[in-house]
Amino acid sequence: MLWSGWGEPERAAPLPEPVVGLLRDMLGVRPAERPPAALAEVEVPECRLAAGDLTALSKIVGDANVRADTETRVRHTRGKSTPDLLRIRGGEASDAPDAVVLPGGHDEVLAVLRFCAGRRIAVVPFGGGTSVVGGLAPEPGGGAAAPRTFVALDLRRMDALVSVDEVARTAVLQPGLRAPDAEALLAERGYTLGHFPQSYEWASIGGFAAARSSGQASAGYGRFDDMVVGLTVATPEGPLDLGRAPKSAAGPDLRQLVLGSEGAFGVITSVTVRIHPVPEAREYEGWRFASFDEGAAALRRLVQDGPLPAVLRLSDETETMIGLADPSAIGSPDEAQPESGTPSGARPLEGGGRGLEDGTSSGARPLEGGSSGAGCLAVLGFEGAAERVADRRARAADVMRAAGGEPLGAGPGENWEHGRFNAPYLRDALLDVGAFVETLETAAFWTDVPKLYEAVRCALIGALSGGGTPPLVMCHISHVYPSGASLYFTVVSAQGKDPVAHWDVAKRAANDAIIDAGGTISHHHGVGTDHRDWYAREIGPLGAAVIRAVKDRVDPAGILNPGVLVPPAAKE
Repeated sequence: MLWSGWGEPERAAPLPEPVVGLLRDMLGVRPAERPPAALAEVEVPECRLAAGDLTALSKIVGDANVRADTETRVRHTRGKSTPDLLRIRGGEASDAPDAVVLPGGHDEVLAVLRFCAGRRIAVVPFGGGTSVVGGLAPEPGGGAAAPRTFVALDLRRMDALVSVDEVARTAVLQPGLRAPDAEALLAERGYTLGHFPQSYEWASIGGFAAARSSGQASAGYGRFDDMVVGLTVATPEGPLDLGRAPKSAAGPDLRQLVLGSEGAFGVITSVTVRIHPVPEAREYEGWRFASFDEGAAALRRLVQDGPLPAVLRLSDETETMIGLADPSAIGSPDEAQPESGTPSGARPLEGGGRGLEDGTSSGARPLEGGSSGAGCLAVLGFEGAAERVADRRARAADVMRAAGGEPLGAGPGENWEHGRFNAPYLRDALLDVGAFVETLETAAFWTDVPKLYEAVRCALIGALSGGGTPPLVMCHISHVYPSGASLYFTVVSAQGKDPVAHWDVAKRAANDAIIDAGGTISHHHGVGTDHRDWYAREIGPLGAAVIRAVKDRVDPAGILNPGVLVPPAAKE
C-alpha cells in the first residue's frame, strides 16, 4: 500500500489537463503551495516504549516481529481518509504507533494483550489500514487513566484459510487474510464469499468483521456481518469463542456485540463465514431514470417485491453527469473515455462545467427540470446459475420498465464492474492537483431517505460554501433492504488554506444533519473517533452506558483502541 495514498503506486495516474482546467474554472481549485512530503521528511516522535517492553514483546512474537523503525511506524499511522492523507502528505505523523507488533496466532495475541494491559500500553489492531473514520487513530492521552503509548497490532501473519466445511458451506478464516487472497483460496475449492467493498483489494477479513463492512453485491450476498456465523476473540481478560449454531435463542447474540466493535472490545483472531458456490454466470446492465426519486422508487420495488439482483445501485443526477457513476472511466488520459452507451459519455468531471455554468457550483442538482438527457444511472448485477440469472434479469427488466426505467444495455453495468475499485485512485489524483475530495455515508428507512438526502446535501453545501470553497456534492444508493437503503456522498471542492479544519466543520454539519433527519451515523464505514460523539447521540445515554460497561469488563485497563467507538462518560 502506498504510504501517502491508496493502493499500488504504479496504478496511480495523473488527471488529464482538461480536467485540471475544469476544476480550476468550476471550483477554484489551485495547486498546493508545496509538494507532498517525502517519506524521509515525515516527522515521527521518538518511540516512548521502554527497551524492556520491546524485549518482552519480542519474546512473545519473535525479534523480527517487533518493529520500531520510522518507515514501519509511518506506514501504520492512521488510515486512508482524506484528512489522514493530507496530514501525512504534510509530513505530520504525531500519532504514529510507538512500535508495530506482528503476532503469529491466537495465543500470541492473548499474550501481547495481557502484557500490554499490565504495562498500560494501548493496542490498535491493524488489518489492511483502510479505515476512513479515525479507527486507527486512538486517543492514548485522552483521559487521566488512558495509556499514553500504543502499538499497532498488525495481523498480516495470521492469513490462513483454516478450514472449509462443504456440508454446512462455511469457512474459517484468519483475520489478517486480505480479501483477494481469501477469494483465491476459496475459489480453489469452488466457493466465494461474494464480498466486494471498494476497499476489497487491500482490506482484511478481520477488518470486515470489526467494521461491519458492506460489499457492492450486498443485495445478493448480504453484508459481511450477515455472513459471519462464528468468531474467536482475544481480550486482555481472556478469549471469547462465539457461535455454536447459525442462530440461537440462548440469550443475546454476543457475536453481534463483537461485530462492529472496531477493536475496542477485543482482537478478532478467527472468523467463520458462510460461503457460496462460485456463480456460473455474472451479468451487469445499466438503466436510466429521469430523476433520483424515480430511480429510488424502482430500487425499492425490486428489493421489496423481487426479483432481487446481487448488485443494485443508483447514482443521482450529479454523479451520473460528472461520470463517477462509471468508475471504469478513471485511469490514464488515454483510457479515461468510457464506452459508448453510458448516460454521460464523459470522462470523470468532464461535461460538469455545463451544469456549473448554469449556477450549480454550490452543488445543487444540475439536471433537474429535464435540462439534460443524462438523468440517473442505475446498475444491476445478476449472479448465479445461468438459467436463474436469465430469469431474474428478464423479470427485473419488467419491473424497471414499469417504474419508468430506460434500458441502456450491458455497457454501463460492465463498465462499472470493470472499474469499481478505481475511485480511491481518482481521489489521490484530485489531491495531487489541489482539490479536496471526501466521502461519507449513512442509511435510513425508505420513508426518511428523501429528507436525509436533502439534509446532508444542504449541510455540506452550506458549510463548505460558507467557508469559501463551494463544493460539488454527489450521491448514490448502493445497499438496499426491504425497509430502507444507504446513501453514499462524494464531495469535491477546492482545498482552501486549511483543508483539514475546513472539512471538520462540514463533516460536523453533515453528522448533525444525519442524526436530525433520522439516519444512522454510519452504514458501513464504522464509528472510529470521527463519529463517536454522534454515535452516542444515536444510541442515547443509557445505550452509551451499556457500551462503556462492556468495555470496562473485557478491557478494564482501557488499552484496546482507546477513544475509538466507546462514548466517554458525561462530565459531572
